[in-house]
Amino acid sequence: MDIKQIQELIKFVSRSGVNEVSIEQEDFKITIKTNQPPVYQTQTAQQIQPVSTPAIVVAPVSPVETKSVPAPPAKDDSSTYITIKSPMIGTFYRSSSPDKPLLVNVGDEIKAGQVVCIIEAMKLFNEIESEISGRIVKVLVDNASPVEYDQPLFLVEPI
Repeated sequence: MDIKQIQELIKFVSRSGVNEVSIEQEDFKITIKTNQPPVYQTQTAQQIQPVSTPAIVVAPVSPVETKSVPAPPAKDDSSTYITIKSPMIGTFYRSSSPDKPLLVNVGDEIKAGQVVCIIEAMKLFNEIESEISGRIVKVLVDNASPVEYDQPLFLVEPI
């Protein structure tokens, strides 16, 4: 089994919600386990999605630990702001295509249901709608950057 096949197997395990996969061949054995129990979040107009982070275990090596890096806190007084978070893993885009204008900018007023960004996941472009009305205070992610599930994308001042 080559590294590409192992990477594809890791992606499959993280997407499928399976807790453990073991493969044994003549000269090696590989076990991929999720190191955290599934986390659930209720989303408006969407189903609950399990999320887990896979860790690779190749016998006889001990498990590899993965650490999540928390998002840095906003330097402003963000206690009055509401955060729009990513509902999925993918690539964050601020416009629907490179030649189109940005969907939202800092200072723009948004309404509930308005598309604020696009997240590409598995070659599908998903429009992410705001669940709140307010004014965009800060964009927390660079265009064309990878995002994680539940990662903060925008800070919004409610109106």
